[in-house]
Amino acid sequence: MVGFFEKHSDKIVDFAVNIFAALAILIIGLYAIRIILKIMNKILVSRSVDETLRRFAHNLSGWVLKIMLFIAVASKLGVETTSFAALIAAAGLGVGFALQGALGNLAGGVIIMLFRPFKIGDYIDVQGEEGFVEDIQIFSTIIRTFRNKTIYIPNGALSNGNIINISEKGNLRLDVEIGVDYASDIKQTKEVLIRAVDGIEGLLPTPAPSVVLTELADSSINFKVFLWVTPETFYSVKAAAIENCKIALDKAGIEIPYPHQVNISKN
Repeated sequence: MVGFFEKHSDKIVDFAVNIFAALAILIIGLYAIRIILKIMNKILVSRSVDETLRRFAHNLSGWVLKIMLFIAVASKLGVETTSFAALIAAAGLGVGFALQGALGNLAGGVIIMLFRPFKIGDYIDVQGEEGFVEDIQIFSTIIRTFRNKTIYIPNGALSNGNIINISEKGNLRLDVEIGVDYASDIKQTKEVLIRAVDGIEGLLPTPAPSVVLTELADSSINFKVFLWVTPETFYSVKAAAIENCKIALDKAGIEIPYPHQVNISKN
């Protein structure tokens, strides 16, 4: 055993030195990456680049720099950097299939950055989910729903699917449908509904709330109350409007019809 260490002492020392050097490169490299990304972010902020593009550039640059650092560390440990290219070439077909989805998501992220269908902070409806855009990463976009759920949607699916940007035009029109009995007075019903929604917290004063008769249905006269809100207050105003309208109609003696069931028995 002693003879083995004496025989290979130079190699062992060199290997130990390389390990410590690789660790030093790794630690210094990670610190340097943090500094570089901070400087890059400050430059982008000073040039008034919006937050969406800044975050995407930050994520992409971070990945590229970490890959370069990994290659540098591996090289210091004695791994031939050319072997990475040879390995990828040898397994080209398999790697291609394995990375197909990831590359599609990366391309989707680039497309989103180029055409800008939405930005961070927008309220969007995509893939059957609604929420505020929290971040656009390299491979996925993060949205937060009103239930405070965090959803990661692949950028490839986003770029190839329908995107409804609810925030793009600013404020939203909220439609609340109310049906009343045919015996109800139309003018009185409109006045009651307008008073019911007046002063709801989060309701925008302009355009002013309005009520229109929309349908003479089978068992009810249907009205729609048009309200203008921000995306952030959409659901809270909707809930308050429905509750206030029900209470106001009850106080005014205006009935809301409901299905009746008639049972006929034959002896």
